[in-house]
Amino acid sequence: MTTTVRGPAIEVAGLRKSYRSKAGEQIVLDGVDLVVPAGTVTALLGPNGAGKTTAVGVMSTLLAADAGTVRVAGHDVAREPEAVRASIGVTGQITAVDELLNATENLRLMADLNHLGRAEGRRRITELLERFGLADAARKPVATFSGGMKRKLDLAMTLVGAPSVVFLDEPTTGLDPRSRRVLWDEVRTLVAAGTTILLTTQYLEEADQLADSVAVLNEGRIVAEGTPAELKAAHDTGSLDDVFLALTEPPTETETENGPATTKENVR
Repeated sequence: MTTTVRGPAIEVAGLRKSYRSKAGEQIVLDGVDLVVPAGTVTALLGPNGAGKTTAVGVMSTLLAADAGTVRVAGHDVAREPEAVRASIGVTGQITAVDELLNATENLRLMADLNHLGRAEGRRRITELLERFGLADAARKPVATFSGGMKRKLDLAMTLVGAPSVVFLDEPTTGLDPRSRRVLWDEVRTLVAAGTTILLTTQYLEEADQLADSVAVLNEGRIVAEGTPAELKAAHDTGSLDDVFLALTEPPTETETENGPATTKENVR
């Protein structure tokens, strides 16, 4: 059963992260503030290179921030990384399944990593195989699975430990429409049970369908926040695509000469 998180599930304040290369310092996150209420879906949108995956990396303890504070499930990611890891699940852009194993063996590996007892592990594996429609293929090598089946197994593995917060980093990239809808339904089921989801996606329809709140990240900063309906109303459009383009298009030459073209837009 998912552990209930009191207060915001994710709190980010002044998050900064940069990388050094031969070309100099590249600022990826430049003072990001974000609050994700427990039991909701927040979609983090942005063009390629905007810093979405880096932000997820910091929030999931995989990367260290240069500055700022991040709390996930009530724990500080810098001071309490183990407690954070015990509370979260992460599904990345690349499917993290072992294709030499079958589905049951992949799930058993995760059960062992989550220190589940033998009986609890078996129960959880059986539940997840049924839940994701993989029971009939449970003993087949994952190498024989379709892309959609591998993605479903990847998400099932993320859920073995019943995390209270789940990070989904572009989870439906490359999936056909039917497989994408299956994952959408699973996200809705998770949230209905109290799980908090932070979703990054390149599919604007996905954010529109799933997200309680949308945050748009551009050039390392959150430039707009609100519900999909609020953001569309603020830009007088029925399309989240139009909102995204308006907020992330490069500034004109005149705007560049006159300084920053936009400031953060909060439509709540």
